[in-house]
Amino acid sequence: MIRKPKTNILRRHIAFALLLVACLSPVIPAQERETERPVRLKDLPQAAQAQVRTVSRGAVVRGLSMETKDNRTYYEVSLSVKGRIRDVLIDPEGNVVEIEEQTPLASLPPAARAEIVKQAGKGRILMVESITKNNAIVAFEAHVRTAGKISEIKVDPDGKPLSPE
Repeated sequence: MIRKPKTNILRRHIAFALLLVACLSPVIPAQERETERPVRLKDLPQAAQAQVRTVSRGAVVRGLSMETKDNRTYYEVSLSVKGRIRDVLIDPEGNVVEIEEQTPLASLPPAARAEIVKQAGKGRILMVESITKNNAIVAFEAHVRTAGKISEIKVDPDGKPLSPE
């Protein structure tokens, strides 16, 4: 005779498994979580709207989103400029915080290019972006596919490795 497990026992096992998963999962404090959602231009503060119009002149707008990083709100406009992708991060006051722009690997400073190629190893470099803050390039970020997985390599203009954010 085969006995069926009682429903209460199954419920206890499921509850225990869920509790175990919840306890073992990494806990990320609310202030460190990043969220992103699409928005419309009219939903942005006036200063941010004006900046989006300025930076998107002569470009094709691919998308507009609102991001929250470290309890601060930003707006990101994704553009296509002469066939290259450019993402501009703007604060609510209309200031440009950061620009990520698709850049050919060959145009990087030699030390940065060499470090990216070295770190990529046998991986395939899919795309490289320059990261600009305060009108100066502060880093280069490469997206690399190795064995079916995509990872990021980040270096400063002198080729010094940086940790991906």
